[in-house]
Amino acid sequence: MDYSVVLPCIISFLVCVVLCPILIPFLKRLKFGQYVRDDGPETHLKKSGTPTMGGIIIVLSIAITSMLYIKNYPDIVPILFVTIGFGIIGFMDDYIKVVMKRSLGLRAWQKLLGQILITAVFGYYLINFTDVGTSMLIPFSNGKYLDVSYMFLPLLFIAVLGTVNGSNFTDGLDGLESSVTVLIATFFTVVAIALESGLTFVSNVAISPITGAVAGSLLAFLLYNVYPAKVFMGDTGSLALGGFVAATAYMLQMPLFIILIGFIYLIEVISVILQVGYFKLTGGKRLFKMAPIHHHFELMGWSETRIVAVFSIITAILCLVALLAMN
Repeated sequence: MDYSVVLPCIISFLVCVVLCPILIPFLKRLKFGQYVRDDGPETHLKKSGTPTMGGIIIVLSIAITSMLYIKNYPDIVPILFVTIGFGIIGFMDDYIKVVMKRSLGLRAWQKLLGQILITAVFGYYLINFTDVGTSMLIPFSNGKYLDVSYMFLPLLFIAVLGTVNGSNFTDGLDGLESSVTVLIATFFTVVAIALESGLTFVSNVAISPITGAVAGSLLAFLLYNVYPAKVFMGDTGSLALGGFVAATAYMLQMPLFIILIGFIYLIEVISVILQVGYFKLTGGKRLFKMAPIHHHFELMGWSETRIVAVFSIITAILCLVALLAMN
């Protein structure tokens, strides 16, 4: 058995389990409580004051575990950079919202500029310091690749920024973002195991320690994040996890697979775009009861736990489909 895959998951799980009881009360004492929108579902009003910025715990667990493996697994460096980079942007956004009491957090241009800079550095690294190249594995093609050539960087920005913000929009219910992303991290871990065992034809990189670390940290975080949540990850966690998903997909030359495994991210983003566009075009009418779409289902009478279960099942099934799509 390859313990190099199992151990990072266990280590990260234990680090997160240890950190949660220490940092959650600390966040509570600092009054890093969740801000709840007045125009949101009424059931969310009781969440006001619940400690947020718990994404710090997730990022620390991933970083601590990954540092143990960087020497032997240098391919995890760009993924760790993107994960921490977007986590820092999320932390700044959370800090302004929670501590400085400015409900909108970072201004839109500030957040976008930070995301563009992180993505640009990642793109530069991919092109100049890796053998990933500009080709992408095509799902259900029996190993065929699409070389996007000069379109590589524009598509990289679209994929990374779309995935990160999709992850951010998904973080709106107790345990939703954690549940969906732990399944995606597990999918990447399975792919990484197959890759390192020579059982698949995707990009020749070794990244299983960080994919396992993300899965382990989220499993531990879910102990405190499931309904009723004792802590929220905030933008610190959701942006970091979106960065992880996008960066890992690119390191494996599998960005096209994000459409499958990150389908929930995708529909969350699309629901917001459609809602805003429809609102402007119709002079104030709404396409959904509320966006992102998980709130629409809430206002239709679905419980938080039901939405999380359904979205997680959809993700699990699509991750299985993605595994089939690799053949």
